Amino acid sequence: MHTTTTTPAAIELRGLVKTFGSPGGALVRAVDEIGLTISPGEVVAVLGPNGAGKTTTLDMVLGLTAPSAGTVAVFGAEPRRAVMAGRVSAVLQTGGLLRDITVRETVQMIASTFPEHAGVEEVISRAGLTSLAGRKVSKCSGGEQQRLRFALALLPDPDLLVLDEPTAGMDVSARRDFWDTMHADADAGRTVVFATHYLEEADAFAERIVMIAGGRVVADGPTAQIRSQATGRTVSADLPQTDAAQVLARLRSMPQVMEATTQGHRVTVTSGDSDAVARALLGELGASNLEIASGSLESAFMTITAAPDRDARTEQEVAR
Repeated sequence: MHTTTTTPAAIELRGLVKTFGSPGGALVRAVDEIGLTISPGEVVAVLGPNGAGKTTTLDMVLGLTAPSAGTVAVFGAEPRRAVMAGRVSAVLQTGGLLRDITVRETVQMIASTFPEHAGVEEVISRAGLTSLAGRKVSKCSGGEQQRLRFALALLPDPDLLVLDEPTAGMDVSARRDFWDTMHADADAGRTVVFATHYLEEADAFAERIVMIAGGRVVADGPTAQIRSQATGRTVSADLPQTDAAQVLARLRSMPQVMEATTQGHRVTVTSGDSDAVARALLGELGASNLEIASGSLESAFMTITAAPDRDARTEQEVAR
């Protein structure tokens, strides 16, 4: 990968705004003053419901569309300059493939546009396409075409990979192989930013999650932190032979407790402070066999992005 004597942010977004016209004539803010910094070597998942502004934001990072306001810098440069220098590549969901040539011919043709590039056979192998190299693109499945886009993205040996739904159309085995390759790239220091609807992929692969809703960043932090932000953690334990109603009343009186239920002699507590609950259970309440589990990313995603004020706002609404 490319080396540099300075260490600017891989991605720096400041006050980023993108507006589009609507049928009624009002301007809709698809991206609403997003500020975000991603450091070199980070692996970041961008999550959000449909229409949240994820793809529009990534398009501005790639220089495919210009912001209406605010700034975008990629390794300290204007996005298109970073792309032209081979520092940035993307795997997008659609487009960009000629159907009547083979997989290998496609990679060879794109490789010829770079003054320097990784080996054609190398990227074909890394994308898991060796057995398909002689197949016409039109005969490739959606998942296989997505793997071809990945091979093309690897040609300039980029410092930053931007992936928009990278495993769309892939079967379970192909998705697993794809992420094995991405793990190796991340371990080698490449910056990876990906948008996905597969929450288990974000949970398993991303070190950091950025959630976008209504064109704004509504959560940003380590994966485990985002998982616990909305749902807290679940603490369960066996209770001694005692009055369950009294135990529940004590637990529910704690300000950290969101919910407490029992099933037989087993109590389950959802809390934003699992340590305080654990101390109470093991101490005054005499519980045993305590277990603590993080909340699911899916639950956090639904809770954080479902707030009623997350809808995209019009310029008129912003002015008010």
